[in-house]
Amino acid sequence: MRAIVVKNWLKTPNDMEVKDIPIPVPKRTELLVKVDSVGANFFDILLVQGKYQIKPAFPFTPGAEFSGTVVRAGETADTKRFKPGDRVFGSNPTGAYAEYIVVPEHQCFHVPGSLSFEQAAGLYITYPTSYAALVLRAKVAAGEWVLVHAAAGGVGVAAVQIAKSLGARVIAAVGSEGKFDIIKAQGADHCINYREPDWTSKVLEITGGKGVDVVYDPVGLVEKSLKCIAWNGRVVVVGFAAGNIEKIAANRILLKNVAVTGVHWGAYTKHEPERIPEVWNALFEMAEQGKINPVVYDPIFYGLENAKAALKAIANRETYGKVIVKPASEPAPKL
Repeated sequence: MRAIVVKNWLKTPNDMEVKDIPIPVPKRTELLVKVDSVGANFFDILLVQGKYQIKPAFPFTPGAEFSGTVVRAGETADTKRFKPGDRVFGSNPTGAYAEYIVVPEHQCFHVPGSLSFEQAAGLYITYPTSYAALVLRAKVAAGEWVLVHAAAGGVGVAAVQIAKSLGARVIAAVGSEGKFDIIKAQGADHCINYREPDWTSKVLEITGGKGVDVVYDPVGLVEKSLKCIAWNGRVVVVGFAAGNIEKIAANRILLKNVAVTGVHWGAYTKHEPERIPEVWNALFEMAEQGKINPVVYDPIFYGLENAKAALKAIANRETYGKVIVKPASEPAPKL
């Protein structure tokens, strides 16, 4: 099969190479999946450069999110819930930028009937992260104001859709006005450009001077957001896409009775595994009701050689929703 293979830390994703390697063989508790779509992520860039918290042994194939078709199921009772031909999506620390992937069965789910392979490839990390942030951590209630930073990105789109499904009023903060229409189509009540110097004043104006009840921040804008947060507001730290880890003056937190919390969805497996089915059941119900609908960036990147172009677009903040890479070199013919 063809796969991206990393043999040493790379200067940039442009140095990634596609190689021919053997198709992996699944163990008793694993599935062999023919990959249809790969969800590209910002952390893929960090991974191949050796700058991510996970540092795989060489050689490795990057890529964490995928969707595809089961080719072979394992031999345990759990793997029997899957059969060859099933549409599945899932995640693994590595291995997705390939024509086939082997993955533990408990890291896969059936693709909801309402979703395409492309949509499902961006579901596994972004949507449960945003649900855990807004429901488990921030405990968003109907009628509250929620400020979502990087609202046009993968986790941002998910946060907007989930917040709206909870009955919240959403202010979507994006990096350019060119993304306003995209995120308004996802249900955002208001859009602002967080690159403008007076964006916090606009938030206060929108909320009638009160400020927002919840700040969802995957960027690193906590300090500035404290200027427009309400009394008893909650900030959820989701990530640091801006590249800097903030140092926040604690008195700013005290003065408005603010709670600052973090969300690390991947660590729930270790610390609160009982919450995982709860989150997924809620998300599948939202999908069935049409309340969440993953947004796929246009264009789709066909061919593993074009994964570098996909990651470059993410790094340059040109994208919205979920960026998808297809191992196939061209679209399948329409019947």
